[in-house]
Amino acid sequence: MKALVYHGPGKRTLENVPKPEIKSPTDAIVRITKTTICGTDLHILKGDVPEVTDGRILGHEGVGIVEQIGSSVSNFSVGDHVLISCITSCGKCTNCKKGMYSHCENGGGWILGHLIDGTQAEYVRTPFADNSLHLIPAGVDEEALVMLSDIFPTGFECGVLNGQVKPGDTVAIVGAGPIGLATLLTAQFYSPSEIIMIDTDANRLEVAKKFGATQVIRNDVDNAVEKIMALTANRGVDVAVEAVGIPATFDTCQAIVAAGGYIANVGVHGKPVQLNLEKLWAHNITLTTRLVDTVTTPMLLKTVVSGKLQPKQLITHHFMLDQVMEAYDTFSNAMKEDALKVIITNNSG
Repeated sequence: MKALVYHGPGKRTLENVPKPEIKSPTDAIVRITKTTICGTDLHILKGDVPEVTDGRILGHEGVGIVEQIGSSVSNFSVGDHVLISCITSCGKCTNCKKGMYSHCENGGGWILGHLIDGTQAEYVRTPFADNSLHLIPAGVDEEALVMLSDIFPTGFECGVLNGQVKPGDTVAIVGAGPIGLATLLTAQFYSPSEIIMIDTDANRLEVAKKFGATQVIRNDVDNAVEKIMALTANRGVDVAVEAVGIPATFDTCQAIVAAGGYIANVGVHGKPVQLNLEKLWAHNITLTTRLVDTVTTPMLLKTVVSGKLQPKQLITHHFMLDQVMEAYDTFSNAMKEDALKVIITNNSG
């Protein structure tokens, strides 16, 4: 089968590799119909995730059709259309029972495209299929649902829920990429009074305004900290969401959070950041970190089916699987290409 294979920092190739096989009774083999590229894949290619080894098939998002199931799989049948969660969950260990699927103690968590082969391929093996796949209702746009594999539960859980967004809050989201925009869209569930988006990409900020941002700040033109403090009468924001994963954006969040506020880190950090505790020790802030657990995926799926949430808005480009190298070039040059999320369709399906 065709697959996008990682060969160390900066090295990726489209290759023919063996089709995956059932290894455990809880496995399912899914024929991928649609997948995408995540910012985390770019972090992997930069060398920020050293656990990813040479020869790994990348990707942890997608939808497809169940082709084969292990003997212990009971919730799915061959032929089912499914959403593949970016997080694999046994559903039985102590952490899974607490809803902390990202830290599954039985070999789950974030493993697809990380510790085992992922979804940027014609087929993928999904461990713990009963707890790691979601049945797609008939008639629902599968392209839109690709966005529910990762970015929407990530933005919602790590940004909105961890940030304790409440009605009337002033929220700043630092980073208007796909994760930041997913945070923007789901933050509106809780009716904050202001949502301020900060980025260096003018196109993404225009998109953010269309998606409901009340203020946008272009950080390479304006001093974001000064502008936000002016907008908030020098108080700062109730919730600062870090949605990039670099020291500069984390510094911005520390500088703009109000007393009693929240810094919700979403970004994948490949380098240390400085915690300015000498300024924040008496500031009554809460700093949260989280790897998405995908516990909210069933709820988000219902909001998409009902039309309340429209994740397809984030899709800007389409490619076939045999164009995946071009898809990576486009996604990694997002500012030049005006790219948000790309959809990659399996040539054979």
